[in-house]
This record gives sequence, C-alpha cells and structure tokens, in this order.
Amino acid sequence: MGGRVVGKVVIVTGASRGVGLADARLLAAEGATVIMTDINVEAGEKAAADIGDSAQFIKHDVSNEEEWKALITKVEAQHGRLDVLVNNAAILQVGDINGETLEGWQRMMKINADSVFLGVQNALPLIEKSGGGSIINMSSSAALHGMPNFVAYSSAKAAVKGLTKAVAVHCQQTNNGVRCNSIHPDGIATDMPQEIAGDLPEMDATAAMKAVAFMIMPEDVAKTVLFLASDDSSMINGIALSIDKTATITPPYI
Repeated sequence: MGGRVVGKVVIVTGASRGVGLADARLLAAEGATVIMTDINVEAGEKAAADIGDSAQFIKHDVSNEEEWKALITKVEAQHGRLDVLVNNAAILQVGDINGETLEGWQRMMKINADSVFLGVQNALPLIEKSGGGSIINMSSSAALHGMPNFVAYSSAKAAVKGLTKAVAVHCQQTNNGVRCNSIHPDGIATDMPQEIAGDLPEMDATAAMKAVAFMIMPEDVAKTVLFLASDDSSMINGIALSIDKTATITPPYI
C-alpha cells in the first residue's frame, strides 16, 4: 500500500465503472477512505466490496440536490470530515447543432454540469470545516476544442471548466484552504464511448487510426486525480489540466 492520501476521506461520484472506479481503487490503495457513489447499485456495491474495507458505496443521483445534501450529511456523521471531492459522474450523447434537441441539451446540462455545481456547493462547507482539501472536477478535451458531434456534451464540460475557475478564485480570496481544479482527458478507453460509437458518423480508416493514437486508459486519469487529491499539489488551484497526448494542441492534418 502507498500513502499519498492516508487519512483522507474522499467522495468519488460515478464510481461503479470506468474512470470513477479506477480513481476509487487507486485512492484506496494510497490510504484514503473512499465513498463511492453511483445510480447503479449492483455494480457500485460489487466494486466497493472488491476494493475492501477502505471503500463504501452509497446510491446517489448527482443531479438531485436533496441527495447531495443527504450524502454530505451522511459522510460527516460517519466520518466526521471530508477532504476530497471528485466530481466524475457524467453521461455522453451524440448530437450536432442540427440534431440535438432541447430535451437532450437540458438532460446533458443537468447530469454533467448542474451536478458539479451541486457537488461543489454542498461539499465545500464540510471540506472547509475539515481544514481544507481538494475539489477535482472531471471535464473533457471537448471543453477545449470544437467537437461538432457532441454539442451539448462539449458545452456542459465547458461549463464545468468555468465553474472550476470561479470556485478556485473564491477559495483563494477567502483563504479557506480548498483547491479546485478540472481535468480534461481526451478519448478514454472505457465502456461509455463504446456505447455511443454506433451513433457517430462513420470514420475512415486513416482518421480512426489517428484517433486511436490519442486514447488513454482510466488508470492514467486516476494517477492525475491522486496527485490533485494529495498534498503534493498544494500550490495548484484553478488549473485546467489536459490529459490528451497533445490532442488539444495538434492540428487535425498532422
């Protein structure tokens, strides 16, 4: 076992699979007590059981304000503190500006952006009370460059980036000991992109091979989450950190 986050109490949302699960595993291995939340109870409970005594699963709809309030109350009652919040839960859907619907747009904003606002707003007082800590918001490379087939997703993730910076400056100005940063991965090898692949326009073989070269693994993201959760990143606040093998700075014709 490592020890970079020993004694810290951490919430990871969307932790039943993919990046959230990778985050929870690594944080627990490095000494944290991890509260894993998700709407998928069966997968979440199994994941927490597989990690062991340092992990706990709580059913939680991140888009529901009352469930956020109940979660924070429960964490404080059971653990007495909260050091780190990882706002990871999200959905992905395909739609360009002509094909996306208002209903789809609003659903994306509710789950991918409103949830992060609710998480930060409800968790921040307890993190402050605990002596400070770290808020890590999962955004995307889609917030940094044009993704025409993901108009609502890109917009929601850009909102997360803006929220993160506003909260980071608030924390600096109030000297509350809390840091707030966003992470911007490019394509991640998880189930979620595969589930919507059939909805995307067909990609030619050359473009597909280029895209594969930029793919990253959930564990790569988890290592960055661990760094931002640990005291090693104590001077980092308000950053939008790309994990993308240069994808957001590489012209498409290279």
